[in-house]
Amino acid sequence: MKKPLAHGSLLHGLPSPQAEEQVERLIDSPTVRIERIVSTGQASPPGSWYDQPDAEFVVLLSGAARLRVETDDVTLDLKPGDWVEIPAHVRHRVEWTQAEPPTVWLTVHRAG
Repeated sequence: MKKPLAHGSLLHGLPSPQAEEQVERLIDSPTVRIERIVSTGQASPPGSWYDQPDAEFVVLLSGAARLRVETDDVTLDLKPGDWVEIPAHVRHRVEWTQAEPPTVWLTVHRAG
């Protein structure tokens, strides 16, 4: 039996602003995880860094954000359409996100 076609919009049906970022897993398999993340002014806690075991490809779809990468102390100001590939175990943090309109990210995590 064939699996039904899945579809949707990454920019419609956004959740209302919450204290925490809203993460929706769109695809989850042993080798890839794709998520939509909706940020409304959230940032990484002071002194906190992401250090993930998988490589991550990130596209900013709407809003704006500042991403800081510990390696060489690189800071990226992201706007819609900008993307970044973060290798596994490269420490990074979100310095700020735009609240209105919401900042919407598409992330692809790849194992290995």
